This record gives sequence, structure tokens and C-alpha cells, in this order.
Amino acid sequence: MSGTSLDGVDGVLADFSGSRLTVLAHASAPFSLDLTQELLALNSPGPNELHRAALAANALVRVYAQVVGNLLEKSGVGNTQVTAIGAHGQTVRHRPQAFDGTGYTLQLNNPALLAELAGIDVVADFRSRDVAAGGQGAPLVPAFHQSVFGQIGETMATLNIGGISNLTVLGPQLADDMLGFDCGPGNALMDAWCQQHRSQAFDADGAWAAMGRVHGDLLQALLREPYFDLPAPKSTGRDLFNLPWLADKLEQFTELAPEDVQATLTELTASACAASVKRYGLKSKQLIVCGGGAFNGQLMARLQAHLPSLQVSASQAHGLPPLQVEAAAFAWLARKTVLREPLSLQKVTGARGARVLGAVYPA
Repeated sequence: MSGTSLDGVDGVLADFSGSRLTVLAHASAPFSLDLTQELLALNSPGPNELHRAALAANALVRVYAQVVGNLLEKSGVGNTQVTAIGAHGQTVRHRPQAFDGTGYTLQLNNPALLAELAGIDVVADFRSRDVAAGGQGAPLVPAFHQSVFGQIGETMATLNIGGISNLTVLGPQLADDMLGFDCGPGNALMDAWCQQHRSQAFDADGAWAAMGRVHGDLLQALLREPYFDLPAPKSTGRDLFNLPWLADKLEQFTELAPEDVQATLTELTASACAASVKRYGLKSKQLIVCGGGAFNGQLMARLQAHLPSLQVSASQAHGLPPLQVEAAAFAWLARKTVLREPLSLQKVTGARGARVLGAVYPA
């Protein structure tokens, strides 16, 4: 998995032979600065896009192949023992239902090259079928959250904070009793602001944000973005929440110190996520947090402050470390594709019915 945080690739080797998923190995690899900048640039219109996107996809897949190789080496498992690789690709445009009623979702990927390099079947293009069926195409992981975190008789809430944040609410009946949607920005704006002003990829533990003060007027200006008031199902991405969007909001606040903006961006993510929980998941007693945001102590503290009636904790306490959840989810989704098992995501994405997601590229 390589998400909207654009920091690199996480991979797991997942064993589904037992009653529950077992992670046999975890590996990660960073993106080069050039690849990160190109992937970020391809989120916006630019010259020679088709050529650049194709080469970026090739470069991305070589990082995927590196992670696959590391997983096999760590585990001592041969490539012929692996059924399939689930490779989501890098989302650069996501506009479901826009323009012509169907819209599109675009993930840079070259699964044929990955199959060639790894010698393993590859499952990719998970989102397109959901969009074709009238869905948002995202988030796709709530069904996985249900399988690993769901508990019969209890409402559970899971919050993934990557570049974009998404919430899953699992009902007490489990089967098809779930809701999921994108809350809004996760780490994307915080990371971009930190990179711009401190030349650091992210605000480690939220320490820089903790040095600043939340500016109430700016926070309210950010929260007036119409997306936040849309009902679920809904999805978003860097098409909306990006540095130009932030620059437009900051035009009336030019005197703010950079650390105050960072504190306000952290509060924006916490506020938007908490508002989503209050609107759809307040019956839950727990909020399980995964993704890179789970390591931001300031953000986690603000989430807990907004949600005093819930226990906010990282997914590690529930059996799966935060940086393994999304990669494990796409291993799980790839298995569903190989078995031709349809997923019922109507309440999550708004699709017209259960569909088999993904396409298989044989080794």
C-alpha cells in the first residue's frame, strides 16, 4: 500500500489459512524525493501528463517489487508459495460521479510489470468496478476492518489517518452492518505545511503543532469547506485538500506564525474526524486509530479531547500495528478477488450492489 501521505510503501505477507489473519512479515520502503514530487505534481493538471504518469507508475512498481522482495527474504517464503499480491496503486485523481454521472478514479500502477518483476500474480484496480456500479470507489477497507476489528453485539469505530482520513463504523450485527467514508484531510495538509516551512516530511509526534496555538477564525474558515457537511457515503483526496486550497484560505491570515497554522491544521483534522464520529459512530465505546496519524501524539490527544466518552487508541492494542493495517487490507481484498467473492459496500460507497473488485494480472 502507498497512500495519499506519499511517504513510501508498506507491505505485509499475510497468511489466511487459520481462523484469523496472521502477518508473517512487514516491510516498508521510502519513495525517493524525485518520485514523491512527481506523484504530488501529477495530482494536478500539467504538461505531458500521460508520458510522466506512465514513467512514474513504472518507478512506483519498482518500489513495490523491492518491498515484495524484502518480505520474501524476511519470511523465508518463496514467490511460488504466494497466491497473489494486492497492489492498490497511487491515487492521483479521484472524481467519482463527476462530469458525466460516472466519473473516474485513477491510480498510477503497472501491475503487469510487478507480475513480471515478482513472478507472482498481481491483483490491482480495486476501485474502478465500484465507481462503475455508481459508488464512490472509496474507502474500500471498511469490510476488512469488520473482519479484524468487528465484535458481535458491540458498535466499533475505526479511523484510518493517512494523507486523507476515513472512518469505519461497524454495527453490532456485523454482516453488512457497517458504514465508511472519508472524513477529510488526515496528514496531507500537516505534512505539506511542515515540508514547506521546516523541510521535514512530517511533524514528528505533532511536536511542532504543540508549540503553536490554534487560531479560531482560521479553523472556522477551513471547516466551512462544503465537503465536511456532505452526508455519507462520500470520498475525497488531494484533488480538494492540497496546498493551493490551504493558500486560498490563508489569504486573510497572512500574519499567522507557521507553528500556529500547523496547530490549526492539526485541530482541523481532529475536529473533522471527531465530528464524523459524533454524527455516525457515537454509539461506539472505542475509536481504533491506524495509519501514520496514530503516531502523532498531539493529534491523538486532540481526538481524545473531542471524544471524551470514547477510548481512543492505536490499532496495535487491537492486534494489528497501525502501519500494517492498510497493507493487510489489500492482501485481504486481493484474496477476495482471487476467490471471486463479491463485497457488499452499498452503505460505504453507495454502489448499486455487491461486486467483485479488482483485476488479476497472472505471473
